[in-house]
Amino acid sequence: MRILLVEDDPMLGAATQQRLRDEAHAVDWVLDAAAARLALRGQAYEALLLDLGLPGEDGFAVLEQLRQSGHTLPVLILTARDGIEERIRGLDLGADDYLVKPFDSGELLARLRAVTRRMGGQAGAVLACGALRLDPRSREASFGEARARLTGREFALLHAMLLRPGAILSRTELEDRIYGWNEEVESNAVEFLIHGVRKKLGGGCIRNVRGVGWMVARDAIDPG
Repeated sequence: MRILLVEDDPMLGAATQQRLRDEAHAVDWVLDAAAARLALRGQAYEALLLDLGLPGEDGFAVLEQLRQSGHTLPVLILTARDGIEERIRGLDLGADDYLVKPFDSGELLARLRAVTRRMGGQAGAVLACGALRLDPRSREASFGEARARLTGREFALLHAMLLRPGAILSRTELEDRIYGWNEEVESNAVEFLIHGVRKKLGGGCIRNVRGVGWMVARDAIDPG
């Protein structure tokens, strides 16, 4: 999953970015509202982690403009402002959740999983499509009788597909969801990851649409 982190504190920003990368997320980190708007115009994200206390314009301005433009991107506010009025304002402006600093990284990850599940139309902890299931907490996947723990990038690839079952994702779209800024992408990286997932779960878990891309079918059929 590709995430935009907007945080002006260097230590907290670096620690949060690394923790998210350790969990196989691609994370782009910016320091202020102007950079956040530029990133949002140029890149598709699955979630926005937004600090309120930014230099110049605060996070509320970014959130308000985002929602006024009709953007439905999941937004999780990260802030030291713990007053109830601040929370109400953020939620009323369109934030999906609110986490007060200092926060535990485990709680951040759990809340992030929750908001992205809801945006993907799934309420349960496990993402499922037909016979294909993926547990974001453990990175374990199953397809029929086959069960396996995925590598970080295999998980990121399958997670991106399961958030959009039935949609064909091109190589570029998948690379965008797996790799962040300044991460080197080899020419056959997506094919290599798909091969790894299919080897662990069976060839039918991911379908190839020749010349277009790959997809997880809404009716992914149990290979057994």
